[in-house]
Amino acid sequence: MADLLWDDVSCFFDPDLMGSLPDVRLPDCSVEDWQAVLDLVEERGWKCQYSEGETVLPVPRAEAVLSRPADAECPDLRVWPTPDVLAIFRFKDDEVIDFDVDLRELQGQERLDVFCSFLREIGRRLGKPVLMDPEGDYGHPVLGFDVEVDRVVLLAEPLVM
Repeated sequence: MADLLWDDVSCFFDPDLMGSLPDVRLPDCSVEDWQAVLDLVEERGWKCQYSEGETVLPVPRAEAVLSRPADAECPDLRVWPTPDVLAIFRFKDDEVIDFDVDLRELQGQERLDVFCSFLREIGRRLGKPVLMDPEGDYGHPVLGFDVEVDRVVLLAEPLVM
């Protein structure tokens, strides 16, 4: 059974209302949590690409990435849980794991199910909530993986269209 039904949450996936690149985050993390995400990507065999600026490199250990000088360019890891859904992780901070998704890629029940599955996999691995905030509205999640109920749930009332 689906965590969320498209008809109930489509407003949260409308790029005009939410911004096309909402922020997805896991607060209260550590270098070990980052490494757990990197390990999960490898274990699941999700296609990925690590880059520093324009340079594509092998995926390093989390500790190496997060110990880069403060003025170094922020590396990113592109992860495709399916060929048509992309998540871009940005190694800005060891205390918050954050990534972007493009809402234009997450239209319809099938893509919503892929997204929810991705959030569940990460949340279960770390035993932490995974929260999605509208673009530019950090700290006000509309949905996320809830560890207690072990599924993705609504955290805000859907907008009436």
